[in-house]
Amino acid sequence: MDVLQLDLSGRPQAWIEPRQAAILYACDGVAWTVGSPCQVLRGGIQRKTGLLSRIEVHPIIAVRGTVPSRAWRVAPALTNPKLFTRDRQVCAYCGDHFAFDLLTREHIVPSSRGGRDNWMNCITACRACNGRKGNRLPEESNMSLLYLPYTPSLHEDMILRGRRIVADQMEFLLASVPRYSRLHD
Repeated sequence: MDVLQLDLSGRPQAWIEPRQAAILYACDGVAWTVGSPCQVLRGGIQRKTGLLSRIEVHPIIAVRGTVPSRAWRVAPALTNPKLFTRDRQVCAYCGDHFAFDLLTREHIVPSSRGGRDNWMNCITACRACNGRKGNRLPEESNMSLLYLPYTPSLHEDMILRGRRIVADQMEFLLASVPRYSRLHD
């Protein structure tokens, strides 16, 4: 399980491994935490006390000295797995649910006609519907969208990255996900 790293203002910065989090704890780099400890890392024997060193890692940590994240101002990177997850693996034209390997990234305004490769112009489509639409606009091919595209927020993007997310992390992230997000369904 990875740890959700935040800046001091509480904005997500990255998913980090528990060992990376332990280094931050050891260097007094953790300002605050959320959730109950989810992992205990044990080290060597401490010279002064003779005790085994131990660090309890929380699922969410805010890191001292980090610059508040500017990533929340920028649209997250568009990838097929994140797109398909945003759209719940449902084809925007026929409405059927498909496995990841049967889905395609569909450009509402085709790339060949100047359409951009961004969150607002891309939706999930099955191979059959994508082929039927071709390089036409939906209205030219008599196909209508069953849902509209949207750009995920930073908090939503952290969920869409496909990590194993524990309850504390999901609760924290979902609290800042806009109501219109399909992740609330």
